Amino acid sequence: MLKVYLSGEIHTDWRDQITAAAGDLDVSFSAPVTDHAASDDCGVAIMGAEPDKFWHDNKGAKLNAIRTRHAIETADIVVVRFGDKYKQWNAAFDAGYAAALGKSLIVMHGDDHQHALKEVDAAALAVVQEPAQVVDILRYVLSGQLPLSS
Repeated sequence: MLKVYLSGEIHTDWRDQITAAAGDLDVSFSAPVTDHAASDDCGVAIMGAEPDKFWHDNKGAKLNAIRTRHAIETADIVVVRFGDKYKQWNAAFDAGYAAALGKSLIVMHGDDHQHALKEVDAAALAVVQEPAQVVDILRYVLSGQLPLSS
């Protein structure tokens, strides 16, 4: 079974699109916590309140890093999606970490991010714009099959 970690933007349904379209493939998916409030507050919810916002965020970031590091380290492929709504600094960090570990990296973003992400794109083995392209890559990796439209 191919293990795929879906990192990055949390404001659209791109993960759902990939997992639904890849339902017939021998793939298991993992992802970060996409509930923004839960992700932000996990540290203080588990380890105790912090009056200073910096330490509140620090606890959450470190706790999320445990989850993220494990997911990236155990993944065969890491997909990182950069969306339009916000800057995803954490997604860029995940892409760099995956690249440093020698993971197969697929980056997904629109044309408007092409220049800003040129170094991230250069580290990737594939750069795509649509969730369907990720599924086509997974299908090709697993079976050698090209998309029907090719």
